[in-house]
Amino acid sequence: MRSEDGSGPLPVKICGLTRREDALAAERAGAAFLGVVLSSGFGRSVAPELAPALLEGTTTPRVAVLVDEIPSRAAELAAAMGAAVVQLHGRESPDDVVALRGLGPWKIWKAVRVRADEDVTAAASEYAGIVDGLLLEGWKPGLVGGGGAVLSASPERVREDLPGSADFVLAGGLTPETVGEAVRAFRPDVVDVSSGVESAPGRKDEDRMRRFVEAVRGALVAVPSEPVDGRVGR
Repeated sequence: MRSEDGSGPLPVKICGLTRREDALAAERAGAAFLGVVLSSGFGRSVAPELAPALLEGTTTPRVAVLVDEIPSRAAELAAAMGAAVVQLHGRESPDDVVALRGLGPWKIWKAVRVRADEDVTAAASEYAGIVDGLLLEGWKPGLVGGGGAVLSASPERVREDLPGSADFVLAGGLTPETVGEAVRAFRPDVVDVSSGVESAPGRKDEDRMRRFVEAVRGALVAVPSEPVDGRVGR
């Protein structure tokens, strides 16, 4: 994502877009990725046939967020949206990832809901070498996504366990007011936000999106060279 020496702006993904005006506003605010949930049955799901119109006029790379779709269906949905990245947010196995990789040119991120440090270790072992990114977020019972739950994990453990071949996407409960602290602690490759930049469920707020991106960029300047111990969000 960033240059090899770690310089350059830290990319922000604005996810859960449901309206064209929000997609355009996210792009104006400086988003590096635009995420749309294409699987049905979730609070910010968008009918696949509506996604192209929702993203019309944008040039920012698109992320198709999918939950437990079979690889052939996932590829169909991602291709129709023109996705640069496919984010798998369910119980997809390594075999599913490998199958999907062979069906298109997209990068693949696997989302992991983290209850304890051991979940990070397990995901790193299971998906190392077959995904382009691991998205770590908080955990809430009964939810597929993080539901605004803050990632409760040791930043040091995360940095030690995640494979160097995969980007680390930080998600979960982030807002313009809290993302700076999280970036300084975890030092991710990409930052993901959805509800933290909304004025109402599914309705993005342009000012909050802009302040979120600015907070991420500001935190990057202040990232320390030595590891930060402790946990964020507890």
